[in-house]
Amino acid sequence: MILGLLKEYGEETRVALLPENVKLLTELKVRVLVEEGAGDLAFVKNQAFIEAGAEVTSRKKIFDEAEVLLQIQPPQKEDINLIRKNQIWISAFNPLWETRLVNEFLKKGLTSFSLDSIPRITRAQAMDILSSMATVSGYKAVLEAALMLPTFFPMFMTAAGTIRPANVLILGAGVAGLQAIATAKRLGAQVEAFDVRTAAGEEVKSLGAKFIQVEGASEDKDAGGYAIEQTDDFKKKQQQAINDHAAKSNVVICTAQIPGRKAPLLLPKEAVESMKPGSLIIDLAASTGGNCELTKNNETRNHNGVTIIGQSNYPAQMPLDASRMFGKNVINFLKLIIGEEGELKLNFEDDIVKGTCITHQKEIFNERVKSVIEKK
Repeated sequence: MILGLLKEYGEETRVALLPENVKLLTELKVRVLVEEGAGDLAFVKNQAFIEAGAEVTSRKKIFDEAEVLLQIQPPQKEDINLIRKNQIWISAFNPLWETRLVNEFLKKGLTSFSLDSIPRITRAQAMDILSSMATVSGYKAVLEAALMLPTFFPMFMTAAGTIRPANVLILGAGVAGLQAIATAKRLGAQVEAFDVRTAAGEEVKSLGAKFIQVEGASEDKDAGGYAIEQTDDFKKKQQQAINDHAAKSNVVICTAQIPGRKAPLLLPKEAVESMKPGSLIIDLAASTGGNCELTKNNETRNHNGVTIIGQSNYPAQMPLDASRMFGKNVINFLKLIIGEEGELKLNFEDDIVKGTCITHQKEIFNERVKSVIEKK
């Protein structure tokens, strides 16, 4: 098998594989082509890839020779035009949201795998890029909040008096939320967290935070650990509870998302206006609309003295370790499609391979993606 590692575009600083991952692939008898400069922004030079056994070459040669094309971001339009029918595209392109891209893959008859669609099952945990990147996001969000807040995070007892600790509210207690809780607690803040999933309460409490519980939430054991849509009655009670706690908070970190849908609105404009001047909102759900009504993706705004940061790609601000985690996840997935002699082997009897495959032979393989597209 010939695998081509492509350079990312725009402001993305990560790279899908590090030299340590490339070395493992060459040991599995895979030939690896790396686009020149692919690792520059992650502080990995071309020579490191060469020493790991890769061939550093041009983007054109990769598209001409590789059987598998790998990068983190979705393909650009010009990439789709270059991909041949016998090639396989692997990246993270959020197919439940980016249905237009899925339809383009279908139209061209391309085989595509989206790494953010890996099934949420025990055997696939070592391949779960969403959890890995959410860990980075939750950590970085709290550090940014600590830097920007006009007050201390921990309590200080000084000759000048006692400084009260910051009050931090985390909306959503998934991987990003739990990492944010842990980091905020380590920095000495008082932390509260909200999640519609009652099972999240024990995890929140185990990290030393207070769990805000609203009775009457709907739950679905088949939702893969994600939140689901709630009833209107629950939403009203939920909104009042969040508004009350947000008004007392110095920092609100928003992490709640529903796959394939717009992020749930948890902080309406009136809730923001009830917050104290100098307070801070960091919205990790910005790319799918945001949990805060006033969020704009990739923008920092100020509303009545409250700073609102829309940031969906904190991993790009920690490119080396984020790439290390991402690359390890990718290697664990690639092992499922590499044969004993290094050949490409697509085993659709494997639940992980089938669930991660989005399009193949002009069909949609992922059932959730198929359901979303059929409804549109």
